[in-house]
Amino acid sequence: MITVLSRDPLTRPHAVRNDAVLAACVAVLGVALVLLTDDGRRPDALGWVLLLAAHVPLAWRRRRPLPVLLAVLAAVVPYHALDNHHGAPVAATLVVLYTVAATGTPRRTLLIGTVVIGTTLTVNALTNPDGFAELVRITGWVVAVLFLGLDVRYYRQYVAAIVERAERAERTREEEARRRVAEERLRMARDLHDLLAHSITLIGVQTSVAAHVLAADPDRLDRAAVAKALDDIAGTCRTARGELRATLELLRDGGPEDARGPLAGLDGLPDLVGAARLAGARVEHRVRVAEPVPPAVGAAAYRVVQEALTNVVRHAGPEPLVRVDVSDRDGVLHIGVTDDGTGPDPAGTPGFGLVGMRERARSVGGTLEAGPREGGGFRVTAVLPLTGATREGRAR
Repeated sequence: MITVLSRDPLTRPHAVRNDAVLAACVAVLGVALVLLTDDGRRPDALGWVLLLAAHVPLAWRRRRPLPVLLAVLAAVVPYHALDNHHGAPVAATLVVLYTVAATGTPRRTLLIGTVVIGTTLTVNALTNPDGFAELVRITGWVVAVLFLGLDVRYYRQYVAAIVERAERAERTREEEARRRVAEERLRMARDLHDLLAHSITLIGVQTSVAAHVLAADPDRLDRAAVAKALDDIAGTCRTARGELRATLELLRDGGPEDARGPLAGLDGLPDLVGAARLAGARVEHRVRVAEPVPPAVGAAAYRVVQEALTNVVRHAGPEPLVRVDVSDRDGVLHIGVTDDGTGPDPAGTPGFGLVGMRERARSVGGTLEAGPREGGGFRVTAVLPLTGATREGRAR
């Protein structure tokens, strides 16, 4: 019953067929009342035609409630005026009144109720002036049916609002899930870019060193230098392979967020400095951090320094002087990476390194600036707040 009442009557399937069956049942009920009660007011031929005609429009009561009401009243009013059996068409009248109240606005329902009650008073005054009790009963039924229709209408609106809120909440959850997936994919892309760009750059430089040693003086081959260069290449490959495996396992298995292990932080900066020195850069680094650094901020700082050193090795020329300075002041982590190299080729194809560094800084609520220095070289400066939760920090 609750399911039936909660459905919108205008969108139900087979509405006309079901209403035609209802109209037939109500007509049978009216005929039975005429034949079984009050033999003195059994209708004549015209009365039977009016009685049956009052039930025919009910088949379209949900499609056109107001025209159906007018059609029913057009048959019922003369039927009562001829003083036929007054109880026979009551069911049809109540059904159409309920439909109008359940599908219309309260103002329209009030207006229609006033018209119907006024018409009933007029007809009853002409046909049965002494029937006050009959008048009260009819009026009571009309008011009750109209209020029932209004109550059902408000209940349907309440159910529709609940369904709409549930659908909106489901859409919001789906959008939030898609947003998180997009953010996770972006984070993975940044990780892979930082890892592969750094490792491949170091391998390329170390391979060039080994090739130079082999080709410089073949008669006096420095086997120790070649072995060291090859060992450096092997070490870089092992480190890159381990980080790449951890990232790909997380992508493949969809495991817990801590499956990657602890995030790289400021404690990993010496390894980056050592790798850059092996690639030929002269690196001076200084870390002055007294306050605890949140893992997300430490990871962002690590990736910024890693990408900055990778760019130095790739673009700054032979044996550049690099200064890495990391310090905390007033609850903010300051990062500076400067070099005296030649800088990137303006005519070259821009990559994603600077974009990735800026995204890293923004992910923890910080800022990053990068550009050429006066007098030559390149500078990268980042400011990362040490307080407050960040979106990526929470996601990790």
